[in-house]
Amino acid sequence: MSGASDIASCGGSLPVQREHGQRQVFCGLAGIVWLHRKIQDAFFLVVGSRTCAHLLQSAAGVMIFAEPRFGTAILGDRDLAGLADCNEELDRVVTELLARRPDIGTLFLVASCPSEVIKLDLDNAAARLAREQQGRVRVLAYSGSGLDTTFTQGEDTCLSALVPELPEADAGGEALLVLGTLPDVVEDQFRRLFEALGIPALHFLPPRRGSELPPVGPGTRLLAAQPFVGGTAAALVDRGATLLEAPYPFGIEGTRAWLGAAAAAFGIAAARVDEVTAPAVARAERGLERYRAQLAGKRISFLPDSQLEIPLARFLQHECGMTLVEVGVPYLDRRMMGAELDWLPSDVRLTEGQDLERQLDRLRADRPDLTVCGLGLANPLEAEGLTTKWSIELVFSPVHGFDQAADLAELFVRPLNRRERLAF
Repeated sequence: MSGASDIASCGGSLPVQREHGQRQVFCGLAGIVWLHRKIQDAFFLVVGSRTCAHLLQSAAGVMIFAEPRFGTAILGDRDLAGLADCNEELDRVVTELLARRPDIGTLFLVASCPSEVIKLDLDNAAARLAREQQGRVRVLAYSGSGLDTTFTQGEDTCLSALVPELPEADAGGEALLVLGTLPDVVEDQFRRLFEALGIPALHFLPPRRGSELPPVGPGTRLLAAQPFVGGTAAALVDRGATLLEAPYPFGIEGTRAWLGAAAAAFGIAAARVDEVTAPAVARAERGLERYRAQLAGKRISFLPDSQLEIPLARFLQHECGMTLVEVGVPYLDRRMMGAELDWLPSDVRLTEGQDLERQLDRLRADRPDLTVCGLGLANPLEAEGLTTKWSIELVFSPVHGFDQAADLAELFVRPLNRRERLAF
C-alpha cells in the first residue's frame, strides 16, 4: 500500500502530520488480558480462529488448569466456508460453558477478524442467548477485531457495550465516574484521594464485578483515566454525563491536574487539593529523583501503538527532562487529548496514523536514544542498534498515579541500562 501524508493544525498552533499507509497494529483482543482480571465475574468468549486462541494464551500467560476467565470458540474450515450453522454451534458452546462455570455473571461474546469476515452477527446471538438465560446471566457482544485502529481499542468497544446496561442515576444526584481500567491497587489509591478531597459519590467503570455497574445521569461527572476510551465517553455523554477535560494521571503533574479537574467540578478549592496530595507528591518526588539523572537529555521517539504516547511523552519531557523527537499516535481524539496537547512543546514532531516505511526511515535518520514501539518492531530495531521499549508493557503495568511515578520512569530507564551493560 502506498503511503501519503498531510499536515494539519492540532487544536492550537501545534501541527500534526497525518499519515496513511502500511501500519504495524497489534490485535484488539489483547484488551481481554487486563479486562478479564478486572471484571471478576465476567467471561470473555472469543469467536475466532486457533490463532486468536494462541494469541490470548501466550499474551495472558495463564495456564489452562488455572481456569482463566476467557476462552475461544474456534471457527473451523466448515464454519468459514458456510457449510455449518455457526449460531447453532455457538449456542452449544455457551450452554456447556455456563453449565460448567455457574460463577459467570456477564458473558461477553467477542468478535474477531474471522467472525467479522463471515458476517457472524454476535449482537443478535447475544440477545438470543440472554433471552434464553432469563436474566441469570448478562450476555453482551463487542468487537475485538485486529482490524481496529489500535489494540487498546478493544477495551473501548467492551466498555461501550456496557453503557446501555448502566442504571439511571437518581435525579439530582452528583457523582464522579472514573472511566478506564485501572489495576486494583491504583484504583484503591485514587479512591482514598477522592474520598479525602470530599467527592460526594465515586464510581469506576469497569467495576470489579459486572453485577455492580455504576449509575449514570445528568449529575455524573466523567473523568477518563485512559486516553483510548473515547467511544465509551461519547456514549456516557449521550446518557447525560459531563466529560471533564484533564490530562491523564501519569507522573506528578498529570496526576495533580487530573485530581484538580475532578475537585473543581465539585467546587472543591485548589488549596484542599494541595493539602490532600502533599504527602503523595513528596513521595513521588523522592522516587523520581533517582531516575531523572539517567533520563535527562536523552532523546526519545514514540511509534504509534497504544494511544498512551502523548501523555507519556508529556511526562518524560516535563518531569524527566527527555527530548521528544517524534510522538506518533494511532489516531488523535482531540476531545480526549485536548489538555495533554496544550502541554507538548511546540517543536515536537507529532504524527497521526502510520506510514510504516516512512516512519522507519525517519527513525533511522534520527537515531534516538530510546524508541517506544510495538512488539513486532522491537527486535528488528534492536538488531539495527536502536534501543527499544515495548509499548504494550506500559499498558500492562501499574503506572498511573503519584505512587507509581517512579515505577513509570524506571520502565524507560531499564532498556537504557540494558544497552549500556551490553556495550561492555
